[in-house]
Amino acid sequence: MYKILIAEDEDIIRKGLVFSIPWAQMDCSVIDEVRNGVEGIEKIREHQPDILIVDVNMPVMDGLEMIRQTYEKYDYIAIILSGYSNFEYAQQAICCGAMGYLLKPLKIEELKDAILRAQKECEVRRAYVNKQFSKEEWKHFNLLKEGREAAGSDEVAQRMLDYIAAHYREKIILQDVVKQLSYSETLLNKRFKEATGITFIEYLNRYRIQKALKLLQNRHGTISEVAWECGIGDYKYFGTVFKKYIGCSPKEYLTEIGGL
Repeated sequence: MYKILIAEDEDIIRKGLVFSIPWAQMDCSVIDEVRNGVEGIEKIREHQPDILIVDVNMPVMDGLEMIRQTYEKYDYIAIILSGYSNFEYAQQAICCGAMGYLLKPLKIEELKDAILRAQKECEVRRAYVNKQFSKEEWKHFNLLKEGREAAGSDEVAQRMLDYIAAHYREKIILQDVVKQLSYSETLLNKRFKEATGITFIEYLNRYRIQKALKLLQNRHGTISEVAWECGIGDYKYFGTVFKKYIGCSPKEYLTEIGGL
């Protein structure tokens, strides 16, 4: 049974979601409901849900920020709700890994369709993980999470991580960060490696491939377009880097998840 967490600040809508969907018939269980992103983060940590139904506009912390702070650590599918037909919101939602972006007032059938797609994606991910990834291979991506957590105590390393997050789509090298932060290349290399356990370039490659995976999972463009969107650019080189970390080519990955 799929675990569902609902994050919606409007009581009427939240309760409506709880009682208007035939959850049991859809092999789902609403494990909790929250009114803002801060409560949502707590419940995500506690329950580790499979699917989130999240309102964009909530007090204290909005839905997108809640997803940004949890998505890479907790593997769930997010369905975004919004009262605004806003392209920027939709684009941010996709970048955060959201499966769907639904406008209020909600149509129950649209939401049910989004939930069914999310369930299918959950199964695809589970099957692919079981087939392709060993514990050692997963360490490549766990290191991103661990690196971010460790870098929290090192201001210089954290600024380098922030730079990667802001500029990974560009053709960046360590020298660009040297100019930005006004530290020597030797010092930055040392501080980053001590804080994260890997080099700047290694982290950048893993970060880009992680972004590429999300784009491919959400059918966001062709493989060539994804290569450019994640900052690697050249199609052939993208395939080489992708296979190094994932163990298969981008085309094989798309075939595996039903994208080709």
